[in-house]
Amino acid sequence: MILQFLGAAQAVTGSMHLVEANGHRVLLDCGMVQGRRQESRKLNSEFPFDVKTIDAVVLSHAHLDHTGRLPVLVKKGFDKSVFSTSATRDLCGAMLRDSASLQEMDAKYVNRINKESGLPFIKPLYTIHDVTTSLCLFQTVEYRRPLEILPGIRLTFNNAGHILGSATVTLEITEGRDEKKTTTLGFTGDLGRKGAAVVRNPEIFNRVDVLITESTYGGRSHGPMDEAKEKLARIVSETAQKGGLLIIPAFAVERTQDVVYHLHELMESKQIPSMPVYVDSPLATNVTEIFRQHPECYDEETEQLLRQDGGKDPFGFNMLKYTHSTEDSKKLNDLRRPAIIISASGMCEGGRVLHHLRRNIGDPKTTVLFVGYQAENTLGRKLLQGDKIARIYGEEYEIRATMEEIDGYSAHADEGELLEFIAAIPNRPEYAFVVHGEPDAAKAMAAGLSKLGIHNVIIPARGERFSIL
Repeated sequence: MILQFLGAAQAVTGSMHLVEANGHRVLLDCGMVQGRRQESRKLNSEFPFDVKTIDAVVLSHAHLDHTGRLPVLVKKGFDKSVFSTSATRDLCGAMLRDSASLQEMDAKYVNRINKESGLPFIKPLYTIHDVTTSLCLFQTVEYRRPLEILPGIRLTFNNAGHILGSATVTLEITEGRDEKKTTTLGFTGDLGRKGAAVVRNPEIFNRVDVLITESTYGGRSHGPMDEAKEKLARIVSETAQKGGLLIIPAFAVERTQDVVYHLHELMESKQIPSMPVYVDSPLATNVTEIFRQHPECYDEETEQLLRQDGGKDPFGFNMLKYTHSTEDSKKLNDLRRPAIIISASGMCEGGRVLHHLRRNIGDPKTTVLFVGYQAENTLGRKLLQGDKIARIYGEEYEIRATMEEIDGYSAHADEGELLEFIAAIPNRPEYAFVVHGEPDAAKAMAAGLSKLGIHNVIIPARGERFSIL
C-alpha cells in the first residue's frame, strides 16, 4: 500500500489523499484549497496525477475543503464511483451547486471591475452543469454497512460527529497472492465533538493499523459548549443595547443550524431580547431543509425536541427569517436594528456575507462574531487578528466594527478530544499520519500521539509518498 498526501498536508484546506493498493487508486476526499486567491486558484485548477487513473473517490463529508474540487476532477475526465453517506450526497447537491453559482456571480462582479482597470477576465473553476455530472457518480453507503468498493478494498463509514452525514473512513485492504495480508486504514476526516447541538457523537474505530488524523486544533482546547451558549447570549445582548447589527459569518452546514438552535433556546428562555434573525444564505436555507430530511443523524436531545409539543422545529421560530432571493438580501441593507444576520461563507471568502461586511464593517455599532475556524490568509483570519483595513472585492474598507469569537461552536474536536478518540481504538496503530492542521498544530498533535505509544508518527508535506509494508 502506498499513501500520497496531496492536500491539507501542513495546511487546513484542500483535503486530498491518494491510496494505492492492489493495482487500484482511491482518492480520500477531493477538497478545495482556500486562502491566497492566485495560489489557491492554481492549486484548485490542476491535479498532480492523471485523473483517469483514479478508480474511486471516497468522501468523508460535504464541506467544500473536502469536496469542492470534485467537479474539476469530473470535468477533467474522472467517471468512476464517488462513495459517501446519503446525507453527504444530499448536502453536496446543494453545496457544490451553490459553489458553482457563487463562482459564476463573483467572476461577473470581478470582471466588471477588471474591465474598467484593464485587467484580464477570470472564469469560474466549474459550472452547475459540471456539478450535475458529478452528482450522477455518487453511490451512497450508510453508516456501519461494509462494502467492497474495489477488489480487496472494503469500505466502512462510521459517524464522525462533525456535520450531518460526516463519516470516519475505514478501508480494509487485502494484498498479496499466496500469503494474503489485510491492513486496516483509518481516516478521521474531520472529527466532531461530544455533545454537539444536533448531530450524534463520534463513533470509535474498531481497528486501525494505519491512521490518517486531522489536527486542526492541535495544541488548543475548546471551551465547554455551555460556555459558548453563555457567550453568545452576552454578545447578542451587548449588540442589542447599542442598537447595532450582529453579523455572524457561518458555514452553511452545521454551524448555521447550531447557532439558530441556540438562538431559539435563548429567546424562548428570555435570556436574550427578541430581535429579528435573518439567515441570509440560499445555501443555508436549502441545507436546513436537508437537515429536516435526515433525522437518523440527530442526537437524542434534538430527537426529543421534535417529539414533544407536537414536534417543535429546532431550525425555525417566530423571529427567524430565511432569505431566498438577491432582492430579499438587498432589503437587509435597510432593516431596523438591533438585528442578527447569519450569512455564509464562514471564512468570509465569498458569498453574501462579503456584501454585509463591506456595508457595515465601518460602523462601530456593528459586531462581527466568528463561530468557526479561520484558515490562514482568509479574510476571516485577517479580521480576527486585528487588521485595520479589509480588502473586499478589490476595494479597501476601514474596520471600526467589534470582532468577537466563540470557539466552543467548533465542529472540530480539540487536541484533547482527538487524543481521547484515538486512545480508545482497541489496538495501537502502527503508523499515524497527521494532516489537516497548520504546522504548529500538527506538531502538537504528533507529540500527543507519540505519548500514546504510536511509534511511527509522521507529518507529511504536500506531495510526499509513503510505502506501507
